[in-house]
Amino acid sequence: MNQNFKDFIRNYSDKKVAVAVSGGVDSVCLMSWLAELHINAIVLHVNHGLRKNADIETQYVQDLAKSLGMESHVFYWTGDKPSTGLEAAARNARYKLMTDYCHANGIDTIFVAHQADDQIETFLMNLGRGSGIYGLSAMKRETIRDGIKIVRPLLNTPRVEIKKYCDDNNIRYFCDEMNDDDHYTRVKIRQNRHFLNDKLGISDARLMLAIENLGRLRDSLDENIGQLVDGVCHRNYAMFSDTFLFDLDMDIRLKFIGMLIQKIGGDNYQPRLKSLSGALDKLSGDCKFTLGHCTIRRLKSKILIVPEGQKTTFRKRHEKTNI
Repeated sequence: MNQNFKDFIRNYSDKKVAVAVSGGVDSVCLMSWLAELHINAIVLHVNHGLRKNADIETQYVQDLAKSLGMESHVFYWTGDKPSTGLEAAARNARYKLMTDYCHANGIDTIFVAHQADDQIETFLMNLGRGSGIYGLSAMKRETIRDGIKIVRPLLNTPRVEIKKYCDDNNIRYFCDEMNDDDHYTRVKIRQNRHFLNDKLGISDARLMLAIENLGRLRDSLDENIGQLVDGVCHRNYAMFSDTFLFDLDMDIRLKFIGMLIQKIGGDNYQPRLKSLSGALDKLSGDCKFTLGHCTIRRLKSKILIVPEGQKTTFRKRHEKTNI
């Protein structure tokens, strides 16, 4: 267990939290470290019913939690499964089951086991897509989903350290066969990432430093853009002039409209960059369209965003001016 993890976890030493445990090496290590530090953590495990060993893994997580003196709860993803987008649907179902439990039991924080290698792989995947600062700054240490804080305590801990801890302490874990399927971009990156260091001298430590620097810039932008968003939001709608939107730099403009849509529409994520770019194109003239569970309308020099299904009249709405 490294000192960075201990220092971070100290912030949660007096809180009741939940920890998501799949049975893989990362989450098994996380729950073991939490137990070692006597953190009041409840183990949450979701059985998606998609793998042949799912029930075996579920029983193992329950048994390991019991041996560590930790309470555990198991959830089952039931009902029809989609034929496309199964991975995303399973992830959404997993978070929904866990956040619903937390709301019902007075828990406001869930620990998840994303670690440093996941962070670097996400950075390289987004680099390959030509992402901007928000993609290249990869995952945040803390985010909010469905009103619950999602925390990643292992984000600076490399996979090799995690695996060594479990192996040295004879802690069993399960391996997901998808981790070796090179049809997935992430797996291709994982299998070939060593060439960056071996051939170019770009170490994981340097990649993490770049991600952290980009993350600080992202956080600063978020804070400032968030103030702009608060300045135009009024209860459950936003209204502002076209000059206010189009005088902003393009990157800030995209994030600004994305934050507004997320806040008013209530989604966990902002619309994709392509959708936001399309929205800005439409807003160059009078228009009315929906995006992210919002209806967006421009009439002359005014732009209005309301939850989808609400009226888009400009009458009796007063634009906020404290920006």
